[in-house]
Amino acid sequence: MSGTSPARNHERLRVPPPLIKRRLPSGRGAMEQPNVTGDGDVPLTPAFWVALVVTGIATGLFGDLMMVILFGLEHLTYNYHSGSFQSAVERVAGSHRVIALAIAGAFGGVAWYVLRKFTKGKSEIDDALWAGDGRLAFWRSLGTSAISEVVIGMGASIGREAAPKLMGGVSGSVASDWFRLTPGQRRLLVACGGGAGLASVYNVPLGGALFTAEIMVGSVTLPVVLPAIVCTLIATATSWLYLPHHATYVAIPTYHLTMPLFTWSVLVGPLVGIFAAGYVRLVGMISHYRAKGPITIVTPLVAFTVLGIVGIKYPQLFGNGKDMAHMVFVGGGSLLLLAALSILKPLMTTMCLSSGASGGLFTPVLSTGAVLGGALGLAWSLVWPGSPVGAYALIGAAAMIGSAMQAPLSGLALVLELTHSGFEIMVPMMLATAVATYVVRMIDGYSIYSARLQGE
Repeated sequence: MSGTSPARNHERLRVPPPLIKRRLPSGRGAMEQPNVTGDGDVPLTPAFWVALVVTGIATGLFGDLMMVILFGLEHLTYNYHSGSFQSAVERVAGSHRVIALAIAGAFGGVAWYVLRKFTKGKSEIDDALWAGDGRLAFWRSLGTSAISEVVIGMGASIGREAAPKLMGGVSGSVASDWFRLTPGQRRLLVACGGGAGLASVYNVPLGGALFTAEIMVGSVTLPVVLPAIVCTLIATATSWLYLPHHATYVAIPTYHLTMPLFTWSVLVGPLVGIFAAGYVRLVGMISHYRAKGPITIVTPLVAFTVLGIVGIKYPQLFGNGKDMAHMVFVGGGSLLLLAALSILKPLMTTMCLSSGASGGLFTPVLSTGAVLGGALGLAWSLVWPGSPVGAYALIGAAAMIGSAMQAPLSGLALVLELTHSGFEIMVPMMLATAVATYVVRMIDGYSIYSARLQGE
């Protein structure tokens, strides 16, 4: 797979900063100072700000609704109440796991097929923004999101953030019609809603705002960042009506900078970049060959059943990968286990998506980076000990998600907010993330999001 990303192929929402002439006190002439005043091509009118507040509130409520569905199915399927979802999966028999995933696949296959056959319009937010006018179909998107959370709650190995991200975009699309916004305003509002959806379910308002600007809009300027911040903070605060306001990954130790860790980060950046580029290519390939039409009634059943069988030995693969990442963030896992999971998680996630299932990639990719970083860190410790495996996992997670999204700022901010840890190892984390992102950019220039669209 080669070429340029949708940011280069499609008309993207861009808000160029105004150039204001400022006279230097020294009289050396004029300089251009961007990002000071003016809104560029998308005016931030009073109607836009009201629509933004409505979008933020609706996004937070939809985030809660999606998590109610997810947690409800986890409880019904695995009697999960609190603590680690993986532990709840491990408490049930292997046959229970296989049957649960088979039921999820059978339900998802039929439900998605019926929904796609009898509803119209776009239900893919990235496609709507990068190749469309930002309009999203409400009922098709709501159905897609609800089905996705049902099958994830039953153990499907895909990300839970796609549903709230989509419903945040839908909220922006509907609000744009209510307030009669311009096409440019609608696309910016939909992008803000999408980032706010991710922020609301993971309690990452800053990371969600950067996700909006860096990934969905592709412009980190004040007329983009300011509404993105407002939307994510409103959505996140609203989601606290049901969701907790602590870090997603709790009780992560404070890791300190060491010479072995810093040296390792120099060497691991290219390795993670190559791995991430392979992941991106895999996403593009399965998107191109993804099951379509009537066959999707049965393909999720087959794919999810295979996952259930593999999950007898590796229950860490069930769900979006949150518990898998948490395990290694706190120092758990052997070298062989982490190495196996770093291969199996991408394969199981892409297998589920290739069957025609709808879901996200954010947490599966981040958790893959965590276990890959942990495995490489444990191997490095055999040569030069002195740093805990959790520190290597944090760096691996940031480098993997930042490079795979082609958004290093978002990757770094999200890992920090998700874990409330990593500040003391920020320099090696930034180094590994920057190098890995550059490697992916040089190999293809795609991300896990643009590769999905290019594969269509």
